Amino acid sequence: MNDVITTVVFDIGNVLIEWNPEHLYRRLIPDTAERTDFLQNVCNMNWNLQQDLGRSWAEAVDTLCVLHPDKADLIAAYSDRWHEMIPGEVAGTRQILQELQETDIPLFAVTNFSNEKFAECLVRFPFLKTSFVDIVVSAEERLIKPDPRIYQVLFERNGLKPGACFFIDDSEANVEAARKVGMEAHHFLEASTLRQDLCKRGLLAN
Repeated sequence: MNDVITTVVFDIGNVLIEWNPEHLYRRLIPDTAERTDFLQNVCNMNWNLQQDLGRSWAEAVDTLCVLHPDKADLIAAYSDRWHEMIPGEVAGTRQILQELQETDIPLFAVTNFSNEKFAECLVRFPFLKTSFVDIVVSAEERLIKPDPRIYQVLFERNGLKPGACFFIDDSEANVEAARKVGMEAHHFLEASTLRQDLCKRGLLAN
């Protein structure tokens, strides 16, 4: 028998706030092929994930600049102009977050994020500080989704039963990992389908 869902767990990037390096690099590298090459072979996702695992941005930039000295300015921009990758909130999900708060459902977050940039986002988006009982940040734990151990940090630190949690993430791999550890989960694509799922589960009123 399934547990009753009592708790909602959010991802943050591309669920609550939009993040995409293209927003910055379309301006810095107008040529599509050149920009794609840079984001796949220089400042790529594997490199970025090391910051989510706790590496400092200074070290990350220095490491790449040694390998690609001709692209030093473009590499430095990834950190220095990082907020230009975040145009704002994802449409509709903050409203859902507020409605869940009003029903007194405990809200948590598990996010892949560097400590440095997450601290900046708490200043830029103050609702992140006030919406959640607890936020598990990958860089603090030196664990990143979809590693199942990061979900265990959430459960153990907060006394949560996996089966009572409903998890929301834009990454299918992270959603599948959440299901494997026992959570109900939603692969986020847009706020309207998330709302439908929450209503269907009785977590929001129709």
